[in-house]
Amino acid sequence: MIETMDDCCIDKTCAIDRLRERQTTTLRLVLLVNAAMFVVELVSGLLAGSVALLADSLDMLGDALVYGFSLCVVARGPVWKARAAVAKAAVIGLFGVLVLGQVVYKLLYPQLPTVEAMGAVGALALAANGVCFAVLWRHRAEDINMRSVWLCSRNDLIANIAVLLAALAVWVTLSPWPDIAVGALICAVFLRSAFLVAREARAELGLNHAQPPAERERLVSGV
Repeated sequence: MIETMDDCCIDKTCAIDRLRERQTTTLRLVLLVNAAMFVVELVSGLLAGSVALLADSLDMLGDALVYGFSLCVVARGPVWKARAAVAKAAVIGLFGVLVLGQVVYKLLYPQLPTVEAMGAVGALALAANGVCFAVLWRHRAEDINMRSVWLCSRNDLIANIAVLLAALAVWVTLSPWPDIAVGALICAVFLRSAFLVAREARAELGLNHAQPPAERERLVSGV
């Protein structure tokens, strides 16, 4: 019986280790993709004069930071993951405010963006985020850390599709307002995501603080 229980514990430990390895590999991949696309969209947005591309580039940067947080706590306990989720919510909210500032600036000084750049870079970003979304799909229900990452990836797809629609609308109307409207939409998505992630993280922290001190210490350490 003792040997059977030991084997069971070993099997569970190995399963947890394998899960963490898979999560780490996935997070490294999406981190690299988002960091690269941040540079591409930032430069393209500045050159094309597109607030939608700039907003999407900030989205990519925010996600790269989010994935970095997630990578740091992938082997930690639930409390650390919940704390990282709070930090991620703060980052997402911060970039939402930055995008809002861009929207206000474009309202005061409207500029017709370059449609070709918006379309091409928007399509590239959609393809890149489609890959990230696909590899994150199986991790979405594993823990709050990976769920917050998956939510970021889902929001990326929404933002990318919105950029493409904005490019089409700018081309049809010859007006900068669709580009500005999409920037405002991405801002709203940022802020809503920050609220959802923060709410889940606070609930997780509340549950963990309700645990006895010894159990809470175990959850914090991840042992």
